[in-house]
Amino acid sequence: MQTHLQKPRLAFRAGRWAQGSRSVPAEVAVALIYNGTTQAVMMATPEALEDFGAGFSLTEGIISELSEILENEIVEQSHGLELRMWLAPDAETRFQARRRAQVGPVGCGLCGIDSLTEALRILPTLPPGRLHLDPSDAEQAMAGLTRHQALNDATRAAHAAGFYLPGHGVALVREDVGRHNALDKLAGAMARGGLRAADGALVITSRVSVDLVQKAAMIGAPVLMAASAPTALAIAEAEAAGITLVGVLRGADFEIFTHPERFTGAQTADVA
Repeated sequence: MQTHLQKPRLAFRAGRWAQGSRSVPAEVAVALIYNGTTQAVMMATPEALEDFGAGFSLTEGIISELSEILENEIVEQSHGLELRMWLAPDAETRFQARRRAQVGPVGCGLCGIDSLTEALRILPTLPPGRLHLDPSDAEQAMAGLTRHQALNDATRAAHAAGFYLPGHGVALVREDVGRHNALDKLAGAMARGGLRAADGALVITSRVSVDLVQKAAMIGAPVLMAASAPTALAIAEAEAAGITLVGVLRGADFEIFTHPERFTGAQTADVA
């Protein structure tokens, strides 16, 4: 399937009407199916779907490691795509236990839950680790992400998530119409490529909601940097999980909301 298409449009600019066309991103329904059971249906950009399936499975805790997906298949249907995955026995047991606890539909963001308690799931706590960043790394990460957004360059309507390695730059980028999907695709691509989240920082184009912090924690990412601001709950969850949360990253300027110790000079900064 195409990732973007040309669509006719009527523009009003500088006081005049003009007919023309615009490139817009494709958006299709993607059903994530495990051992024949549908877990979620997401609206997504139809590319990097194997990464999407792997990343969604990891960030939602359906699998604990990539090898627990034994096989996958992408099947095109009349109204969208099915991403069919087959789980190893232990993962299948956990998945079915989770299914039995579910009621109601699932959707974007917090997928496949049925209670307020589960919405604030217990996250792994990241150790201090050896990752240390200079303030210039934040600027380089966002600049590198911007340079690798082919879909957004064409459409101005896509989110992106990237993985930044200090001293090397942005190693991977994935795009999607959904910010959660972009991060899931990135997580899957990292796992499939053997990249450890602990070695670098995640950088995203969107605001930071709590579910994005949860996904970062599930793959062991110590730093999450974003173009826009976080929510209050995202800050609380990042603090508890040991994640350095950076927001409002514009050029060389940014704000750190939690665990500033991973940035050179941040702990000794003057209070304004």
